[in-house]
Amino acid sequence: MTREDLPLGRVVATELKPSTPHQFQFWTARESPIGIGAIVRVEEHGRVVYGVVTDGFAYSDLVTPMHAVIGANGDPTAIGTEASARTEIRLFTAAVLRQIPEEPLQPVPLGSVSLASDADVLLALRMDAYTRGDRTTGIPVGLYAAGGLESPVYLDCDFLLGPEAAHLNITGVSGLATKTSAVEFLLSSIFQTFPVHKGSVAAVCFNVKGSDLCFLDQPASLSKEDARQYARLGLRPEPFQDVHYYAPLKPDGVNLNSLRTNEALAGNTEPLVWGLREVLDYAEVVLNRDDIDAKADAFIDFLAERVVGREYDDEMLRTRPFQVQSFADLDEFFRSIFDYMEAMGRGSEVWRTHHLATIRKVRNRLSNISTRSKGLVTDDGVSSDLPWGSFDDRSVHVVDVAGLDPLAQDLVFARVVSKLREHLERRDLGVDHVVVFVDELNKYAPADGPDTYVRKMLVDLSERGRYLGLVLFSAQQFRSQVQRRVVGNAGTAIYGRMDTDELAMPAYSTVSPATKIKLATLPKGELMLRHPHFTQPIFVKFPRPAVLNSREGIERYPPAAELPFVEAVARHMRRLDRRVSSDAVRALIDGRREDDVRRALAATRRERPADAYAFFTACLGRRVNTEIAVPRRGIPALKRADDSYGR
Repeated sequence: MTREDLPLGRVVATELKPSTPHQFQFWTARESPIGIGAIVRVEEHGRVVYGVVTDGFAYSDLVTPMHAVIGANGDPTAIGTEASARTEIRLFTAAVLRQIPEEPLQPVPLGSVSLASDADVLLALRMDAYTRGDRTTGIPVGLYAAGGLESPVYLDCDFLLGPEAAHLNITGVSGLATKTSAVEFLLSSIFQTFPVHKGSVAAVCFNVKGSDLCFLDQPASLSKEDARQYARLGLRPEPFQDVHYYAPLKPDGVNLNSLRTNEALAGNTEPLVWGLREVLDYAEVVLNRDDIDAKADAFIDFLAERVVGREYDDEMLRTRPFQVQSFADLDEFFRSIFDYMEAMGRGSEVWRTHHLATIRKVRNRLSNISTRSKGLVTDDGVSSDLPWGSFDDRSVHVVDVAGLDPLAQDLVFARVVSKLREHLERRDLGVDHVVVFVDELNKYAPADGPDTYVRKMLVDLSERGRYLGLVLFSAQQFRSQVQRRVVGNAGTAIYGRMDTDELAMPAYSTVSPATKIKLATLPKGELMLRHPHFTQPIFVKFPRPAVLNSREGIERYPPAAELPFVEAVARHMRRLDRRVSSDAVRALIDGRREDDVRRALAATRRERPADAYAFFTACLGRRVNTEIAVPRRGIPALKRADDSYGR
């Protein structure tokens, strides 16, 4: 008889606490290895019942504590020296995971109890349905361990990435719940084991804090125990192989607004810069909803459909057509309207059914975007974006927004997720499934507060994204503070170390007191897991991700110092073509206007020509005498008088 087959206890049912089809109690000896979260097997008369331990008690033959005091003559040091030792038992409560046969459903029999083996764990969690056969869909998520036994636990990718169910949510206190590490490990597991017959998969991760996700392509030094756990799960301990980083620029337009600026990491890091067209489509995100009403929405729609990106002809404003491609062009269009209305004289308040006050308000709000989000939003129309339509299988795209203000972060998140959805609907993204990872979910989809564009989009993604292959992996410290429809639609839920105040919320009322205590004291690397196939939560542990964490990455690859404009341009050109010398770039751009240099550099980065220096030179054009050059009219600073609402 093997160790796991040895009986460790026996089911006990009393008049006050009888066994039911869903719960039972069993007693064991004091030295039993069974603890909270252990999976046990009960067998009696051909029926097998699997359960997970949810609570535990210790009993002796004492009726009241007074008997213990009297037995020791009131001397605590005399405990253990009595003539006869007290009898002590351990009584555990277990929730039923599965019964075989499943029909008829009956109370748990009074059988012997033993620890579950690998085969038992597979049956108890119903993993046999998707880990056996020719078209398996199991994704390793961690190791179940109890009583010296250890078994791999798998998630069903049909219920993790769709179409049966989808989405994952992880919650826990900051720094101790290993939320980011758990997602990194699970993404690596998905990339290595996602079945071929399910199609292709990619990931888009938003880095919202410091350098959390800035080193996914750099290997970490793992311990022997971590390597053993990887081998037990059948996974390779290696970093992600195909990683692309995107970060906005700083206000100078040449230095990256990211902590991933070390020269050794520059090969797969690209700037993220958007122009008027990209921003106008998501004006609702960046414009204050208290300022923008139905009339303003109508005028914004008019701009998007009739003016921006098209040739707009209006002889009342000027004889030649407008070519609005940038924020600067848009401001010129607005000025033409204001000049025309002023020439019309007093009493002229409406232009093409749009009130002048509405036009002024929209102008002020839109013109201010390129100032508030300078570096992400450019006013000259040259953009640099994600590779829509050419995502590769098993590729990771990290959008670093940690250095942006909350408004700009909302814009990036809304536009990227919306573009993913559009391309998945058209089936032209390049992959069949996309995992979107968002940390700090309580910020983007709070339970209370206004119903923002981003929150509505997250709700829609959680409810309908799985049909498109768009899957949300999210994390937060306090699950109770997130919009219920978002976390409620997550087919898989993971809990790391929890705050006791959070565990006191009504949402955790079904969790036993002993399980709550374990959740409040979980070590790093151990999690509680809910999954549609599991009828009860299960505790698992996972190895450290095979990528550098934030602290180690910063120590090994410290961010480069911010460079002066000329030096930063020279560095960008050397990255595009190592043959280009810094002195040649300095000489070429000496005396040039910075806006012209930025546009030429952006065009060179976008095209990536074989001869980057020649292309950059051609984009700059011939040198203009700076003493008589007419500067390009940018967007003037806003004046309070321009805003009829006095904001």
